[in-house]
Amino acid sequence: MDDRNTDEPQAPEQEASASDAGEPFALEAPAEPERAQGHPVDVPRAIEAVLMVADEPLSLVTLATAVGAPMAAVRQTIDGLVADYDGEDGGPRRGFELREVGGGWRLYVRDEFDDLVAEFVNQQTPTRLSQAALETLAVIAYRQPITRGAIASIRAVNVDSVVRTLLSRGLITEQFTDAETGAINYGTTDLLLQQLGINSIEELPLISPLLADGTEGFDDDVR
Repeated sequence: MDDRNTDEPQAPEQEASASDAGEPFALEAPAEPERAQGHPVDVPRAIEAVLMVADEPLSLVTLATAVGAPMAAVRQTIDGLVADYDGEDGGPRRGFELREVGGGWRLYVRDEFDDLVAEFVNQQTPTRLSQAALETLAVIAYRQPITRGAIASIRAVNVDSVVRTLLSRGLITEQFTDAETGAINYGTTDLLLQQLGINSIEELPLISPLLADGTEGFDDDVR
């Protein structure tokens, strides 16, 4: 018998033998979930990251899809995070907790810190200025430096309390005191510029087009 073909490549037979022997193929899915770039996912930390930015409870299915992990791994991770935050593993009890609400999971402040957090949030987001305060602030912004008496004259009302409010908010400041009359002159602060999203007071629009007759309330066209 002609045996000249015995030296031909036997790759297909060898691969089949490896498979029959129980050896894994090179393309077998990895044990740990991976993102598209090929880096393994730290499931607990990935879930924490997603929960930190979630504004509503997330279901296990949503979390599993977000981090690319099996449902079983996500369920186990959630149980572990709950125990960790509650201090069940001997560590400190966190100021927040992972709570199941409406079929999903979300991070919440613990009940004992509700009042503290509410007070902090209210301080960071103060109530809106009244119409009177906004009008007074506009007069100061366009006519600064300006005294309290001049502001009252333009607005035709007493502005003492409103000026105090604007000072307490840090939107205006006492720039200087008139040497002759002793009157304090007020001007706006950098905080107001930040709130308006401008770099300087010169970026304010012209006032004339905003008034009923183009001149009411001001002697000339100012910014």
